[in-house]
Amino acid sequence: MGRNKSSDVTKRFFLLTLAVIGATLLSLCLGAASLSIGELFSILQGKGEATASSILLYVRIPRTVGCLLAGAALAVSGAMIQTVLANPLAAPNIIGVNSGAGLGVAICCALFPTAVNIVPAAAFLGAFAGVLLVLFIAEKAGASRITLVLAGMAISGMFSAGIDAVLTIVPDSLIGYSDFRIGGMANVSMERVVSAAGLIIICLVLSFVLGNEMDVLALGSDTAQSLGLRVRRVRVLLLALAAALAGAAVSFAGLLGFVGLVVPHMVRRMVGSTSRRLIAGCALGGAAVLTLCDVGARVLFAPYELPVGIVLSLAGGPFFLWLLFQRKEAHP
Repeated sequence: MGRNKSSDVTKRFFLLTLAVIGATLLSLCLGAASLSIGELFSILQGKGEATASSILLYVRIPRTVGCLLAGAALAVSGAMIQTVLANPLAAPNIIGVNSGAGLGVAICCALFPTAVNIVPAAAFLGAFAGVLLVLFIAEKAGASRITLVLAGMAISGMFSAGIDAVLTIVPDSLIGYSDFRIGGMANVSMERVVSAAGLIIICLVLSFVLGNEMDVLALGSDTAQSLGLRVRRVRVLLLALAAALAGAAVSFAGLLGFVGLVVPHMVRRMVGSTSRRLIAGCALGGAAVLTLCDVGARVLFAPYELPVGIVLSLAGGPFFLWLLFQRKEAHP
């Protein structure tokens, strides 16, 4: 039985990997100007036409890499937040992490408009401030699961008001703000992606390394404390990693919602709740889901293009409501 289960999990990881590869190829090939697989490989070998080469190198590749990194970062961030807070309704966009990162980006762009490389750090600080505020309020108010969600919504609203205040005072701080608020990949450049990529990769690796600590913490604070885990320190560390992942993604992708909520639930059904499997599965699943949604946003209403955040909200909103009803049935 154990071997069969392990074999099933391996097959599902293989399917997730294939989904990432397929989503990547679709993202590179499809858009306002479609490229065939043959043209794609010709361009990569330096033999393609100039126009097609420019589209691939300066538009499609940065956009695809951005989708893969942002999807992986947001999904893993959501899985960690849900595990640490023991709340399946928690996600970066729901508990104020995304809006905190957005406020950090807005302030950074207002004060240092040319300092692209420090935007991910500003996003992390804003996201981390958001998650610490939510945790503090929830602990003071009793730390129930619904309290966490309500506190997150309150903090998110406050941070969103802060973003609007910054934009009122410095209107040019976030050019294309509507795309930033909705979440979109249309204007992503390789420079902006690369500045956040290092932080995302490092945090993904650290999250995987700390998988055992996440498993112990998932047993409950008292049990984890009795097993010798420094609960408060580990919780803050894991939340800092989750905030860094979400903040780095927000710094170039905008306030994308629902990736961090939907993907962890999907992946748990596929590979289980063991933290290292969950983190690896969420990295693959998040990358595939966001990239496929971005492809859909490009081609569904061609020649018009929707911001990918709209597609995610259309899909994620009903999922969130379904999750609420499921919890009501389980805990009437």
